[in-house]
Amino acid sequence: MLLISSPARAWEEIRLHEDQQKVFSTFVYPMIGFCGLSVFIGAILSMGWEGAVSFQYAMTRCCAIAVSLFGGYFLAAYLINAMGVQLFKMESDMILSHQFAGYSLVVLFLLQMIIGLLPDFGIIGLLLQFYTVFVVWEGASILMEVQEKQRLRFTIFSSILLLLCPFLIQLIFNKLMLVFN
Repeated sequence: MLLISSPARAWEEIRLHEDQQKVFSTFVYPMIGFCGLSVFIGAILSMGWEGAVSFQYAMTRCCAIAVSLFGGYFLAAYLINAMGVQLFKMESDMILSHQFAGYSLVVLFLLQMIIGLLPDFGIIGLLLQFYTVFVVWEGASILMEVQEKQRLRFTIFSSILLLLCPFLIQLIFNKLMLVFN
């Protein structure tokens, strides 16, 4: 919650006190699980419990969100690391990139949980996703130690990757589900 209310302070605490490997087990994986659960519950509530068809629909939606967030997280972290090395002459540090990407996705995780339960808030959720840019802006200088003159470019590129990777994976997953059905 501190990343939402006061990102600068949260990033400072993460940088000083956080074990870099801890982001997987204590933050990203549970958040993906909660997102999947909320989408599952929301799908059941919207479809009603009509047996196997509604359960299949809910499981498909749950899997789409889980796969997109999981794959999007790892793809974004990899691309942020590669971008940092290529464009910003940073040292390659995948663990730091995973930590940065995981905590930067906090807004997306929370929005997926809310929209999963309350799908009518989808348009508002699209707008609120852009708060990710502010979270990334603060984390770029504090955690990633990006130089001030390159901070804006790094923030824009990283934010695009963090928002686009899960979206594209979900789009591909949904298209594949249509093909296989």
